Amino acid sequence: MKKKVLLITPPYHSGVVEAAGTWLNLGFVYIAGSLRKAGYAPEIYDAMSYFHEYEEIQKKIEQSKPDVVAVTAITATIYESLKVLEIAKKINPEIVTVIGGIHPTFCGEEIFKGNSSIVDYIVRGEGEVTLPELLDCHFAKSDISKVKGISYQRNGRSVVTAQRNFIEDLDSLHTAWDLVDWKIYSYRPRKDSTLAIISSSRGCNQQCSFCSQQLFWERKWRARSPENFVAELEHLHKVYGVNVAMIPDENPTYDRTRWEKILNMLIEKDLGIDLLMETRVEDILRDRDIFYKYKKAGIVHIYVGVESVSQKTLVMFNKSVKVEESKLAIELINQHDIVSETSFVLGIPDETKESINTTLELAKHYNPDMAFFLAIAPWPYADIYKELKPYIAVKDYSKYNLVEPVVKPVNMSIEELSRELLRATKLFYMDKLEKLDKMSPYKKEFMLSVMKLLMEHSYLAKEIEGVIPPEVKKHIDNLKSLSPIP
Repeated sequence: MKKKVLLITPPYHSGVVEAAGTWLNLGFVYIAGSLRKAGYAPEIYDAMSYFHEYEEIQKKIEQSKPDVVAVTAITATIYESLKVLEIAKKINPEIVTVIGGIHPTFCGEEIFKGNSSIVDYIVRGEGEVTLPELLDCHFAKSDISKVKGISYQRNGRSVVTAQRNFIEDLDSLHTAWDLVDWKIYSYRPRKDSTLAIISSSRGCNQQCSFCSQQLFWERKWRARSPENFVAELEHLHKVYGVNVAMIPDENPTYDRTRWEKILNMLIEKDLGIDLLMETRVEDILRDRDIFYKYKKAGIVHIYVGVESVSQKTLVMFNKSVKVEESKLAIELINQHDIVSETSFVLGIPDETKESINTTLELAKHYNPDMAFFLAIAPWPYADIYKELKPYIAVKDYSKYNLVEPVVKPVNMSIEELSRELLRATKLFYMDKLEKLDKMSPYKKEFMLSVMKLLMEHSYLAKEIEGVIPPEVKKHIDNLKSLSPIP
């Protein structure tokens, strides 16, 4: 009988991504595909997207009776992930518990210190090859130390095995899209949407000092072939009715030749899928001559990481972009009637009310459709951590979500910083509402949708409530194009 592996997304919410829609755990789609190919019976349980609490998670584990429970964690979700494994062990101590993701990859020793009784194994880095090999070895009672890319405890001490190389051929990976409960995944700004997350590449070769991704991927970049990526999009559309897809890659446009081929194939196939993506300012400017293809290919929303309007801060963040280039990139996106989004990372030690206000005014000048003023999160494994460590005022990892400040500037309290970040975001969107009549019909409806979402589903709800002009609120109340709450 096949061993059953229950893959659980932890029940963490911060009021950020929930505002725009419900997003599936793409990593588990790949892990489940690899497990099934290796002879296991995987099941994906997205407790986060179901908005389930621990009591419901316990019932699910009891009903499923898995041989293995595996979770994934970023820094902000580590406590919730460990709680899920604790529940599994209480139900049945024989359940094999595994945790992977960015935080466990770098903070294994810390995890084992207080949780050695509930965590059997940590998978470091990519898990598609590692997890099946680990489970094969465990159930065969073979030598676990020979499995690359894992950590575990032996006689009270942590054992870290040799590092596993990255998967070279991403086209060879297996997926388990049939295990996805598609009805719960939607993108709220588009009516009757079915949302997929689909990756075209992995990795980032940049060196942003505050970021976790370039460390996790060791500044390496690998890509799927255009044919493989577009074929999967077509499959998702035809079989599961996907009409919105988010490309979560840090840098899908890195190889211009490959990227243009993807655009050309999407234009030719005309799938009717709205594509959401992020990329780098430099690549947007590089593609000036072919940018019309972005729109024709179905790209409706682009996020670019501006991060700061101060060149000094950009240098601190190891961002290679120039301040003026960010504005040009946003202008180019806007010119093609594509939704532009960016964020500004604030709250570094020398931050002040005045510097935040300066960022706000320059953000208005840059004129992205969407902007968020985020609190820097000192990931314990990021390059900038040592520099920020003396100013860390909050040790609770669940607050490391870019919304709740954890670093205290020299001349501001944590509470003042939080208020100023919320104020900046509110004033930015109030400014956008004053410009509604200057927007295209498409962007006008989108911005009204965004305001409705921010009012009803985001961490900004209380801040925005009561300050929207009555005539605008009337338009928002009449808006019928939003997907319902799952």
